[in-house]
Amino acid sequence: MTTNQSTPSTVRPFRVEVPQAELDDLADRLARTRLPRPAPGDDWTYGTPNAYLRDMVERWRTSYDWRETEARLNALDQFVTDVDGQEIHFLHVRSAEAGATPLLLAHSYPGSVLDFVDVIGPLVDPVAHGGRAEDAFDVVVPSMPGTGFSSGLAEGGWTMARVARAYDVLMRRLGYDAYGVHGSDGGAMIARELGLLEPEGFLGLHVLQLFSFPSGDPAEMADFGPKEYAALGHMQWFQSVGGYNAINSSRPQTVAVGLADSPVGQLAWSELFESFGNGTSLVTPDQVLAQVTLEWLTNTAAAFGRYHYEEAHAGAEPQVNHARTGVSVFADDFQTIRSLAARDNDRIEQFVEHPDGGHYAALERPAEIVADLREFFA
Repeated sequence: MTTNQSTPSTVRPFRVEVPQAELDDLADRLARTRLPRPAPGDDWTYGTPNAYLRDMVERWRTSYDWRETEARLNALDQFVTDVDGQEIHFLHVRSAEAGATPLLLAHSYPGSVLDFVDVIGPLVDPVAHGGRAEDAFDVVVPSMPGTGFSSGLAEGGWTMARVARAYDVLMRRLGYDAYGVHGSDGGAMIARELGLLEPEGFLGLHVLQLFSFPSGDPAEMADFGPKEYAALGHMQWFQSVGGYNAINSSRPQTVAVGLADSPVGQLAWSELFESFGNGTSLVTPDQVLAQVTLEWLTNTAAAFGRYHYEEAHAGAEPQVNHARTGVSVFADDFQTIRSLAARDNDRIEQFVEHPDGGHYAALERPAEIVADLREFFA
């Protein structure tokens, strides 16, 4: 990975150039994979099964090509700049259309700027993708501090709120006095923190999830019907399989040792891309391998875990978001319950439900994401 050096506050061009020796090392490690003894049934009941890993490792070794992923990234304008003591990598793709709306895209966990490679073209060049010139966006896609091609976290205390403040500095540095934000998962949390911050010129947040849960007051659930109870059931299922939340929130550095030393361990740990094996994920094998390879090559699993830890120990008090808010709910993702979300976000101006797609909808259903963003920020 290369940059042009300059002063910290400047914006410097960046290009992904992974040394071949690092790819050779990855190939060697994959060739020497040692899987655990299989669990009974070798299905997803106990976690990522050997059968899935064998197939994916073979694909990783014999057909997936990182250089193709690298070329896709290098076809986009990339930069780095220093904010709050961290070098932040980002894509910045400007539209040729006059008056394009500045839009920050905040990626998921586990995820990266690769979350959005399929939506950038339609966003910045809508006329070429079935839209109108007035639908155009300038797009900024940061690698979350400490992850991807951003520099490693230099200190503790990096919460989603701190990332939101850093992203606002980034957007101002790029010359935008007004902008909106879209995000999923951790990116949705960052987007909501920007809503709470509501900096001058903020155009609103669009997210795939508003993480609003029952408070315990029975009155909140008095009008719930089958749809809301099904959403609660999905939340309970997610909690039953999402044990990584508890581990990352308590001992992130311990588990990161295994992830940093074993690419297959990192692949298994990234089971969220497969929706924990429940059969609903539409993320392709090569999309999964691209994400896992990027995380492996940048050795950033520890930073992702530390965000969970910092959030769990931040002691932040609940706040109501008063900024313009849009939500796209995909059928096989976390199900935002509108009445609970409205309790915590009092300007929900768009609420769209989609019949399929999941947690990584920008990878799975990019056209639907683009359509919702065009409508919300019109």
